[in-house]
Amino acid sequence: QVQFVESGGGLVQPGGSLRLSCAASRISFSLYDMAWYRQAPGKSRDLVAGISSGGSTRYTDSVKGRFTISRDNAKNTVYLHMDSLKPEDTAVYYCNARLSLTSYWGQGTQVTVSS
Repeated sequence: QVQFVESGGGLVQPGGSLRLSCAASRISFSLYDMAWYRQAPGKSRDLVAGISSGGSTRYTDSVKGRFTISRDNAKNTVYLHMDSLKPEDTAVYYCNARLSLTSYWGQGTQVTVSS
């Protein structure tokens, strides 16, 4: 069974930084496109950033220039480095692995940006 271990969430002040990690097991990680989504209370789960199996990246407009997604295939891990955090970045962040019609989700990690 595919497993994800997400870590790195927490409480941070506006302007601060966090790095989220998502370690996958029991999948051929390097073949999968990976992404981070987030869901705020009462809102839909939306794409934040994605990185293809070949390393191409994409970001939602609101995080461009502040967030960086990366992957380490040797460690089966995808990262989301978040700088200049804003209160509106507060959400549960989920990692996602996708290959063709197959999609797996992590359990989510809470990020709270507040003074």
